[in-house]
Amino acid sequence: MSALEWPLGAIELKVLDLERVVAFYEWFGLARFSGDASHAVMGVDGPPLLRLTALPEGRERPPHTAGLFHHAILLPSEEQLGGFLRRALEARLPLTGTADHLVSQALYFDDVEGNGIEVYADRPRSEWQYPNGRLNIGTEHLDFERLLRIAAPPQRKLPAGTVLGHVHLNVGDLDASQAFYESLGMELMAQAGHVMRFLSWDGYHHHLGINLLEGRDAAPVEPGVRGLRSFEIRRLDVARTDTNGILLTPPL
Repeated sequence: MSALEWPLGAIELKVLDLERVVAFYEWFGLARFSGDASHAVMGVDGPPLLRLTALPEGRERPPHTAGLFHHAILLPSEEQLGGFLRRALEARLPLTGTADHLVSQALYFDDVEGNGIEVYADRPRSEWQYPNGRLNIGTEHLDFERLLRIAAPPQRKLPAGTVLGHVHLNVGDLDASQAFYESLGMELMAQAGHVMRFLSWDGYHHHLGINLLEGRDAAPVEPGVRGLRSFEIRRLDVARTDTNGILLTPPL
């Protein structure tokens, strides 16, 4: 599936220091496509992946509030993930964790304002397992050594074909959030206990994660707080009147 056919477009973040955040994502591997003193549009080779909006006199996100857990950058292959891992180690990118999720392999980072980032590559769908009718999304040790052995040559820029793979949100009510996203055509693929659920279109492992890690009834996002503002859905069955997709402000 090409970037133009992928159901997610760009995520938009409100930031306290626009130039500092832009510089971080350029270091991370994105290019700045356009912008001005208040905005920046960033990506790789196709549609934008990231929109940044300056938040004058904005505030840090308080604890126990809904918002972004992480946004996830999907690379086209595990060889390219290995190459990114090698570059992350060499350039000392702020790696905060790793995991093998059985359906994918993932590296975790934080940007300079504390927004979580996942960089991952999928395993073939033929390897996904469905015990008890639900997809098995686990968390196991990532085989660093194997990824580095098969790694493509590390590149300063993220590879062509990179997309926003999924968005993972802290929410205050799993049932209400699930019902909203099901109204957009997503279906529940998996869940982790009573605190985390994964939803998607077309049988993908997840285009959306929702969790209660900030607590049940976490307070809603406030306009003057940095972090998630919106993300773009590029599906005609959701955005029937707009072939460029819709910007969705999540009901957090």
